[in-house]
Amino acid sequence: MKHLAAYLLLGIGGNTSPSADDIKGVLSSVGIDADDDRLDKLISELKGKDIQELISEGSTKLASVPSGGGGGGGAAAPAAAAGGGAAAEEEKKPEKEPEKEEDTDEDMGFGLFD
Repeated sequence: MKHLAAYLLLGIGGNTSPSADDIKGVLSSVGIDADDDRLDKLISELKGKDIQELISEGSTKLASVPSGGGGGGGAAAPAAAAGGGAAAEEEKKPEKEPEKEEDTDEDMGFGLFD
């Protein structure tokens, strides 16, 4: 992925066909060592191809791939008030927050520095 990112950066910078040395230069400028095998494979697969065309083809293919999942269902909608007044009063009452319990050493039976 880092090799492809360097290739794309060089392409944005105006180098339409970056060489392996160009990519190594970009990676070494940020302290990353290039993997020669992966770099050679990337160069050979992208040789003579227009990167913008490849990106648009890939975007088209990704658009047809289902992403996400069924996920969970949404939260249930609140029920409509039948009488109107009683439901409105219930909504106005603030919920009581549970009292906060302070963490003490006594709860565990020992202290941190005992």
